[in-house]
Amino acid sequence: MKEITQKVQIMFAELGNSQYGGEAVSQLEHALQCAKLATDEGASTELIVASLLHDVGHLLHALPDDAPENGIDDMHENLAKDFLSRYFQDEVTEPIYLHVNAKRYLCTREAGYQALLSEPSLLSLQLQGGPMSEQECLGFEQNPHFHSAIQLRKYDDAAKIPDLQVLPLTHYLKLIEAIAL
Repeated sequence: MKEITQKVQIMFAELGNSQYGGEAVSQLEHALQCAKLATDEGASTELIVASLLHDVGHLLHALPDDAPENGIDDMHENLAKDFLSRYFQDEVTEPIYLHVNAKRYLCTREAGYQALLSEPSLLSLQLQGGPMSEQECLGFEQNPHFHSAIQLRKYDDAAKIPDLQVLPLTHYLKLIEAIAL
């Protein structure tokens, strides 16, 4: 078993039952739902793994669950990229790093998107810089991982359903091993 699969198992075993940012699901439930959505849509293995691991940054910091309510952005996308870059290529780490900016982008570019965001997601949006400016949008669209980041963001937004039936974490460990460096 590769080092990363062991670390993923340990992180989710120790912290996966913590609440996912004020939502009605745990960190692990959210991660598994994201991976399910990517799988169901026929996404690449890299995007499935990115979907599963996109929020591991929440498991890497020591901030309290209510950090956003106290005006603190945990910068989880940076923590996740820094940690995962040791184990994966950019096809996994860049959509993870960009998924926060994808939310900011969609708020500007997709009519009605912001109105669909949950209260915790709206709160984090403000801490993360709010909707993008036109200039920021144009720059974001030039990123080679732009489309994957947008897709990951949409899985992220939809993966908040209590008691949704999903495959266990062990199912995805094989995918992680298959693409890990």
